[in-house]
Amino acid sequence: MLQSPLLIAPAAGFWSQTARILLDHGMLSEFGDSRMQDFSAIRIVVPSFSHAPFLKAALAERLQHAFIPPRITTLQAWLAMAPPDSAEAQTVSDSERLMELYAELRQHGWLKKLFAARRNTDLLPLAQTLLTLFDELTRALLPSIQLSPDAAEARWQAALEQIAPAARSMLSDEAQLVWSLWKSQLDTSDPTARRFARMMRLAEQADAPLVWIGAVEADAMENAFLAAYGARQPVVPVRLDWRASAIEPVCALAWREILDDDESIAANGGECGAAATPAGVTLCATGSLEDEAVRGAQTIIDWLQQGKSSVAVIAQDRVVARRIRALLERAQIQVSDETGWKLSTTRTASALAALLDAVATRAETSSLLDLLKSPFLFAEVDGKSERVMAIEHALRRANVLGGWESAVAALSSDPLAQDSLQRIAQQARHFTGRKTLSEWITATYRALDALGMHAALAVDAAGMQVIAMLETLKQDCASSSHAFSFAEWRAFIGLQLESTPFVPADFDRRVVMLQLNGARLRAFDAVLMVGADADHLPSQLDETLFFANAVRRELGLATREMRHRAQLRDFAELLTVNREVVLSWQTFTSGEPNPPSPWIERLQLALERAGAAPLPMHRVEIAPHLLTAQTVAMPAPVAPHLVPSRLSASGYNSLVACPYQFFATRMLELQGMDELSDMPEKRDYGDWLHRILTTYHETLRDNGSALQDRASLLQQISQQVFDDEIARSGAALGYYSRWQKAMPAYLEWANARESEGWHFVMGEGKFDKTLHWEDGKITLHGRIDRIDENGAGERAVLDYKTKNSTALRDRLKEGEDHQLAFYGLLSDRPVAHASYVALEPVKDKTGAVDAPNYEEWQRALQAQVVANMHAIAGGAPLRASGINRVCGFCEVRGLCRKGAWE
Repeated sequence: MLQSPLLIAPAAGFWSQTARILLDHGMLSEFGDSRMQDFSAIRIVVPSFSHAPFLKAALAERLQHAFIPPRITTLQAWLAMAPPDSAEAQTVSDSERLMELYAELRQHGWLKKLFAARRNTDLLPLAQTLLTLFDELTRALLPSIQLSPDAAEARWQAALEQIAPAARSMLSDEAQLVWSLWKSQLDTSDPTARRFARMMRLAEQADAPLVWIGAVEADAMENAFLAAYGARQPVVPVRLDWRASAIEPVCALAWREILDDDESIAANGGECGAAATPAGVTLCATGSLEDEAVRGAQTIIDWLQQGKSSVAVIAQDRVVARRIRALLERAQIQVSDETGWKLSTTRTASALAALLDAVATRAETSSLLDLLKSPFLFAEVDGKSERVMAIEHALRRANVLGGWESAVAALSSDPLAQDSLQRIAQQARHFTGRKTLSEWITATYRALDALGMHAALAVDAAGMQVIAMLETLKQDCASSSHAFSFAEWRAFIGLQLESTPFVPADFDRRVVMLQLNGARLRAFDAVLMVGADADHLPSQLDETLFFANAVRRELGLATREMRHRAQLRDFAELLTVNREVVLSWQTFTSGEPNPPSPWIERLQLALERAGAAPLPMHRVEIAPHLLTAQTVAMPAPVAPHLVPSRLSASGYNSLVACPYQFFATRMLELQGMDELSDMPEKRDYGDWLHRILTTYHETLRDNGSALQDRASLLQQISQQVFDDEIARSGAALGYYSRWQKAMPAYLEWANARESEGWHFVMGEGKFDKTLHWEDGKITLHGRIDRIDENGAGERAVLDYKTKNSTALRDRLKEGEDHQLAFYGLLSDRPVAHASYVALEPVKDKTGAVDAPNYEEWQRALQAQVVANMHAIAGGAPLRASGINRVCGFCEVRGLCRKGAWE
């Protein structure tokens, strides 16, 4: 017999009250063996296993002696223990249902248009939303359908009648479609339908009295189960009493919508006066995210030091909650996270996602580097970090933006690194074409094994859950015959990672992090709620898509008001059940005022109207940390043991510009990485012109082309170089146009120089030369753009610059650029002349800017190089003495911290 529900007030004594009623006036005393204190003949269903200890403790406290407890379980566990029915249809897994529905949706182009889906994969989240709604409809309507096949249609028509005729004609096509799809997929293989069948089979096999303890009201399926069970065995439902007479007066006064009856608690001043400030509830208004996290962590530490052994953190603001967790773990306090977080946020899931991203983008460099830097890739390889660094340097140096062939070719000088990249590229070739889900899982496993990721994931806590997820998908989708593209497989895996929670192992249960509804029917020594502001409390409810509230109400689905009411009841229960509750929020976010939750404001208003004291503020003392001020001085390192053995022209210019910059970049080798750019830069333009002019002059030197053929030769070489670059990036076309305008001026200058007796000897020549002194040496090295000779045997070095003559002339006047003199020292023969060649014409003219007193400049530079290197080797300080013009573009300014010591 299904008895009337036992209503128990939402208070700290809920479980004690439940035990008292069951023992003294209820089922345990009637059907249990009181003489033997054996209550195992009774079955009690609780919302979750976390509630079972509360009930057992309440029974023990009431009995005060040993006893055999009832069979306490949850409905899910009870169903799992029930033997399967051979006549029952095979249940389709959630993942298989999802892809089966998606495969059906993608076949209809009009559906993509209806739901504004640009790609097939845009329908995958829609399919997931539809399945959630289907399950909701099944839970609400299946019991009535089994009693009368036409019941669902009657409910649907009744729901439509709740809408005004004018609005009814505007009912969306989407809602009609959802209703039709739900009816078409409802069969015995549906997981929710099968669950209901198993529930009803349990009811038919009822063998013991049942106590049903619910944190919320039972849904349609549960009510049908209890009615069927009650026809064979006694059933006593137990739930919270939300009548005005059963809850705290101030809660009833502040939040009328939580009440189950129509009692008026504000009829007269006497009833309002009965409202009192909730004991133990305090407010904590903080100034920022970090302030809220620090104060929250300190509050928890204080509670633990006071001897509290059960502390809950209600994570309304997950960002603050995770920061509190980090602070507590720094203090060696572990937090048990019952809600977990999305598996997609773990680094193991990121490794799998990075592999699929690298495949999808065809080795787009940033995606490829994300994969290479994953600790799970090539975990067994010694020296992996150095190899990855070499790969990154090579890709950045060559400005490789993507493509397996280009990436592999950029590593031709490093066979080991090239082999690693080829292994990834080889596995990427398996992710092509259309495959079934089982085949995609097999391909993914093959890649994980070949790249050493599977073994690394298997020894990581989150990695084991990723592998377990793949194993579950493999079993669930074994019978699926639909073929999917790689893009669809990637989107499917992304949804699975997003919807699967990662729950770490619990080692310490003193501090528990949970959501607000996770605190139902549970009591803690103290509770901290973070994010008790208007943005986070109440939580933002998911949109109830497709069906209007009136339709949902008639169909028995949860409406927005119902979900809001359930959350407010959870909040009211939290404040009244727990002995100490701190509600924390940030008073400012992004520079704007951030008010507390409207629920808190309503509670404060109710207290004021009743003449009671407002909620007090929570005070927490943060232990001060005294810092010793230390004056920051200009860095002046001394490093004689780091004197470089080789020196380039740019390196020496760095020493002249700022000795500390030279120390950091050349001695410590802390040079920044090249930036990847999908747009050609001016340095690329200079490299192209160097190649063009070297090829042009080498062709003239070797073939002796006639003067009148030179323009066409230069045009032909230029077109060959720029055609390749334009194919990579259309933006190179602008530089090609720029060079087309400069070519006539350059040819005019080059021909005039040849008529003066100078002829081209070589271009892009590599040289090195060692300078010695009494106790040391250094090797100068570099690449000279061009070397010419004249009839008298004199040699000249030329350096191409994509600037005009005026800018180059100013550069020589400043006397800080020693590039030309450095090249003269490098030459294997004495050099009498040197010039910068301007490749940017002015008024259709270009030419060379000659270096004055060149031979004297070379001698002075040689003496300076020897003196400076000798001084560094002798312990001379390398001060950060660069001028502002140098510091403005210095890549190591953050290291020398100029500005903190000036």
